[in-house]
Amino acid sequence: MIEKLLAAIKKETLILLRDRVGLSSLFIMPMILIFVMTLIQDSAFKTLNEKGISILVVDNDKDLMGFAIEQGLRNSELCSFHDSINGKAATAESAKQAVSGGKFLVGIIIPKGATAAIRNNVTTLVQQTLNTDSVNHIESKPSSSDSVNITIFIDPITKKSFLTSVTSSLREFVSNIKTKIMYKIFAEQLAEIIPNKKKTPYNAFGQSQIIKYNEIYASKGFGEIVPNAVQHNVPAWTIFAMFFIVLPLAGSMVKEKNEGSVFRLHTMPSSFLILINGKIVVYVIVCLLQFLLMMSVGLVFLPMLGLPVLDMGNSIPGVLVLSSATAFAATGFGVMMGTIANTEQQGAITGSLSVLLLSAIGGIWVPTYVMPETMRHLSALSPLNWSLDGFYELFLRGGGVKEIIFDSIKLMVFFVATMSVASIVNRVKKNI
Repeated sequence: MIEKLLAAIKKETLILLRDRVGLSSLFIMPMILIFVMTLIQDSAFKTLNEKGISILVVDNDKDLMGFAIEQGLRNSELCSFHDSINGKAATAESAKQAVSGGKFLVGIIIPKGATAAIRNNVTTLVQQTLNTDSVNHIESKPSSSDSVNITIFIDPITKKSFLTSVTSSLREFVSNIKTKIMYKIFAEQLAEIIPNKKKTPYNAFGQSQIIKYNEIYASKGFGEIVPNAVQHNVPAWTIFAMFFIVLPLAGSMVKEKNEGSVFRLHTMPSSFLILINGKIVVYVIVCLLQFLLMMSVGLVFLPMLGLPVLDMGNSIPGVLVLSSATAFAATGFGVMMGTIANTEQQGAITGSLSVLLLSAIGGIWVPTYVMPETMRHLSALSPLNWSLDGFYELFLRGGGVKEIIFDSIKLMVFFVATMSVASIVNRVKKNI
């Protein structure tokens, strides 16, 4: 039994080494894919977070609201702030033309007297609340003339998510100014009712930030693991490359059929699974070598280009277990496709398209959280998604073997299922 297995392993190794071009493509092409996809996504990430959305602001208010919006946008990583066009102060008309011409994605026009309108609005509300003039007090509501209309010009190519972020920021700035004005007017009205002999500033609340936000990425490990393009692309495209082993594996099996070597092997007193174990061992090793090379790209080569270094989490045993399970699943899938295919063209086309489909469904190309609900449920059927979720657990959430064991078991069950299908198909074809 062991001698037969070693002989099969030797045969597969020699066959694989003879095709040096194909073997090198298994390692070089995934490396290029990781470099390209990571650089593209990292550039997009920097465009959004460092340079930001190009915004043109026309401040006709020249008061608290205008100053607050300008300061907030200047300090925000969301946008790139501009208040002039070709060195000239922007106006409402020139801003509209500039946005329509594609020079800016968004143009914001703050109307004249915006702060004064808010003051009048808030003063009326405060007087109604305190009812300071019981004799001459008249029940009234804030006038519609005190409303503030901020005009926003939008380039049609602007994504809806970007526009939502801008409008949310504007609402926050306006809310802060309205709160500060309300504090001040309350203080003034209270000073008339209850003289402040110690001259303590009533608007002290307005001078400090009462609520602060502390963003922390939740992970099970020690320290903070920040998601970035490297953390997603390296494991994602590594999984894709491992499953693309289906092409040389299926091609090798079909070639053996066409050359007649399979029929000679069937004359040996051994089962199909024993004969195929040589392929499994060799290609699992190839997949693991792919994994090690792809990880070295994230750990060594990508940082040389100024990208973040890959954080592999805190559980090396978990990485070994999951990568091995992924290698077996990918190899089993290749064996199944090679057994089913009758020609090399069938194996190449069916194998490559099936991997592309499974990767698209599994979140390799597009993250599952942006998919429709139906597609998110469908993604749970892809073995690439099981592996990717496991690596997310290890690399982003700081999990260990316990957290990825279920995904690893599913991958091994997938391996057993594909090998069972391959065995059944082989038995049927053998009897024909």
